[in-house]
Amino acid sequence: MSKVKTAFFCQNCGSKHPKWMGQCGGCKQWNTLVEEVVHKEKASGWKGISTAGNSDSRVAKPVLIREIDGSEEQRLDTLDSELNRVLGGGIVPGSMVLLGGEPGIGKSTLLLQISLRLPYKVLYVSGEESQKQIKMRAERINPNNDNCFILTESNTQNIFRQVDLIQPEVLIIDSIQTLHTDFIESSSGSVSQIKECTAELTKFAKETGTPVLIIGHITKDGSIAGPKMLEHMVDTVLQFEGDRNHVYRILRANKNRFGSTAELGIYEMRGSGLKEVSNPAEILLSHKDELLSGTAISGTLEGMRPLMVEVQALVSSAVYGMPQRSSTGYNLKRLNMILAVLEKRAGFRLGQKDVFLNITGGISVDDPAIDLGVVAAVLSSDQDIPIGRNVVFAAEVGLSGEIRPVNRVDQRIQEAEKLGFEYIFVSKYNKISYTGKGIKVIFIARIEELVNALFGR
Repeated sequence: MSKVKTAFFCQNCGSKHPKWMGQCGGCKQWNTLVEEVVHKEKASGWKGISTAGNSDSRVAKPVLIREIDGSEEQRLDTLDSELNRVLGGGIVPGSMVLLGGEPGIGKSTLLLQISLRLPYKVLYVSGEESQKQIKMRAERINPNNDNCFILTESNTQNIFRQVDLIQPEVLIIDSIQTLHTDFIESSSGSVSQIKECTAELTKFAKETGTPVLIIGHITKDGSIAGPKMLEHMVDTVLQFEGDRNHVYRILRANKNRFGSTAELGIYEMRGSGLKEVSNPAEILLSHKDELLSGTAISGTLEGMRPLMVEVQALVSSAVYGMPQRSSTGYNLKRLNMILAVLEKRAGFRLGQKDVFLNITGGISVDDPAIDLGVVAAVLSSDQDIPIGRNVVFAAEVGLSGEIRPVNRVDQRIQEAEKLGFEYIFVSKYNKISYTGKGIKVIFIARIEELVNALFGR
């Protein structure tokens, strides 16, 4: 009998150590090393059997790059426009997609909904729920489906046996932390088990051309649980965000080998499942009957999608001595920079005032084009003068108080016009080719011009 080999793995970063140490040498965290058995019984393929007999047919051979077929591969349409947009047009055959998010945010609901919609044969593997639990959720989403198979199993060898029998066109795993393989003697969810199970699934996906969608748990700091290598092994990493107390969810791509990582998908959680939100203005803009100070609409871009977001600001006298600066959905350091510009260039005394900023809808924006909207919202709250609901702002603010141009301003103007806005403030230095007559474009070059236009100063 071969000797059992063990090693110590960091449960935070996944680095391997030959012996126990109080501090991890990789991430410098204390008391995160756990001993795991790493000895494999035998070499195996993804089916759990030796592939030595037919290894000759699988040996990779070098090919001249000009001889490689460069035609675009046909993607699988998920029948979900938001997911298609985030993935870059659909699911690529043979790809590995990892979906992470907070507990209860709707990861399993999203993938089960996709399974019930797809016109392909789908195998949905759950290591967390029973078949009856999945059936109860499916009854609310789409009870009539002849293409979706449900398997409650956590052993990868048993899963691949069922894959051989069913021959699915899409494989969904819920979740990777619940799987275990017979060739690693450690508990489910450990670093070595996650690495080995993911490696087996990746080998299966690449050899058969079957796309595999995996749900991954996250840690308390928001990162995918397990080794960081997990995110490197997959082709696409999706993040499902939102507040369980609200009905809206946001899907982002943190990594995508087959598309952009700047796209955004928005869903509304309902009793019948997740509903796609085709018009983000429904959730990003407040619908009020009266004008209130401290709000401004700004035109931003998420990937190829133009969005109109509402910026809310509250400026009040500092009653606790030290002025507070707080920001939700917007970079706090950039807010402090803009406040300094307003004080230096426009003469507003904000040094002894509390300033709170919020981007509505629960999204985070890092587009510099939102700067002008932040300036307008802060000044509106400070002067207690409301800004008309028919005005949009789309420009960057420089340190000297100049209004800088932003990219793809034509798309922002078209989106604002489509939503019924009548005025849009942009940089004087932007070159605009759009000639729409439903909206008036106001060009400004200095921050003082914005103050004069809005407040007559």
